[in-house]
Amino acid sequence: MATKFYSVIVVAFVYLITTVDISSSIKCWVCRSDSDPKCSDPFDNSTVPITDCKQEPDLYHYPNVRPTMCRKIRQKVNGQWRYFRSCAYLGEPGIEGDERFCLMRTGTYNIFMEYCTCNSKDGCNSALAGTVPANIWYLISACLLVWRIPFVVRVLW
Repeated sequence: MATKFYSVIVVAFVYLITTVDISSSIKCWVCRSDSDPKCSDPFDNSTVPITDCKQEPDLYHYPNVRPTMCRKIRQKVNGQWRYFRSCAYLGEPGIEGDERFCLMRTGTYNIFMEYCTCNSKDGCNSALAGTVPANIWYLISACLLVWRIPFVVRVLW
């Protein structure tokens, strides 16, 4: 019975430390593939410094709105792909909060756009769309840890 109690405590602790955001700012990659080819996918951040979004300027047309997420835009215009990574002032992380999904739009003149926002961790706008969010890995790790706790308790006691 005690091992079940310890298991619940460990899962709760791991959940809290992986989901509670104690910072009020996020750091994002800021670049454009038309000026730096390493900004495209696959992303190579060797020439791009990560930017603290709290240092980004206020927007004239959105007073008192601060960036709280990262953004990645993938655009195809007349057959040419362009990538933009930056801090995001507005939007929601993915569809219904799931960062693996992005808004996609098509238009006339052979234009396609994919707009992804995220706030799960610093530099989250480096990933390709469709990657597994970090919280899933934390949950899997916590489950594996809980599964092994009875063995550890038996060995220590």
